[in-house]
Amino acid sequence: MDEVKQLATDIKQGHLKPIYFLMGEEPYYIDKISDFIEDHVLAEEERGFNQMVLYGRDVTIEDIVGNAKRYPMMAEYQVVIVKEAQDLSRTIEKLVSYAENPQPTTILVLNYKYKKLDKRKALYKAIKKVGVVYESKKLYENQVADWIRRVLSPKDYTISPKAAQMLVEFLGTDLSKINNELEKLQIILPKGSQITPEIIEENIGISKDFNNFELRKAIGNKNAIKAHQIVNYFADNPKDNPMVVTVSLLFNFFSQLLHFHGLKDKSPRSVASALKVNPYFVNEYITAARNYPMRKVSAVVSILRDFDVRSKGVGSNAVPQGDLLKELLVKVLS
Repeated sequence: MDEVKQLATDIKQGHLKPIYFLMGEEPYYIDKISDFIEDHVLAEEERGFNQMVLYGRDVTIEDIVGNAKRYPMMAEYQVVIVKEAQDLSRTIEKLVSYAENPQPTTILVLNYKYKKLDKRKALYKAIKKVGVVYESKKLYENQVADWIRRVLSPKDYTISPKAAQMLVEFLGTDLSKINNELEKLQIILPKGSQITPEIIEENIGISKDFNNFELRKAIGNKNAIKAHQIVNYFADNPKDNPMVVTVSLLFNFFSQLLHFHGLKDKSPRSVASALKVNPYFVNEYITAARNYPMRKVSAVVSILRDFDVRSKGVGSNAVPQGDLLKELLVKVLS
């Protein structure tokens, strides 16, 4: 995120490079940087003749080079943006001769999503010398809640830890989807607001009481009644609560619990750091560890592995996922 901010600052200040190669598994930042260049390098009146957007599936490397070698008309620069450039992955190395001698008045931007250049090959080395190679990496699940807070903070919004966790558990690590939901909330809420679980439930449709976060908490507390209520809700709403996701989140929770049992220092700060969780959630792990000794945690991890396979249809084709989930819950809580 800091690297993206630095890139934006450099572009705003006119410190431009002839080539921006934006690659990697996380499309959110690739789109953000590309859109920022599209909106900020040229004045609006210059864009008609000097800014073009190409798509990888529709062009060849030769087409891109041909366009990049044009001179701008009545402007200092021209901008050529190639979206979905990963569609050219088989021939992308042909760009090396242009990268070794780029047109100084052209800003060439390549959006190379879900793939990366081979750092050992000539193209990567050539672009690195004259331009920017930015790799957009997927965030781990435990990093997304902090990312949400950092995105909201400059816009004068905050979010409660539980609300952030609800978004992560419902939308995963897809930053674009999460950002879309956050932008919708910012339209509704006045500046200075805190986004709460109630706001998430009301406006995004994620139940604040019946979700994986609350199921994990109920299981950790050995609150069988609450856990069965949530599982019954999941069984009635399978599309919104796929079992594969529930099993995966429970597996992560019990794997972290195994790690917790192995810690020498069980102070809240040490636990938060070792398990890479928000300090707000540390008490959940402390309570769950009291309820599940290490041997039981190991057994639950093994049970979850088995149900992970079964939830994907192996050996239990005819069993509804809601019934599988109820069976899983009985085994975990027993």
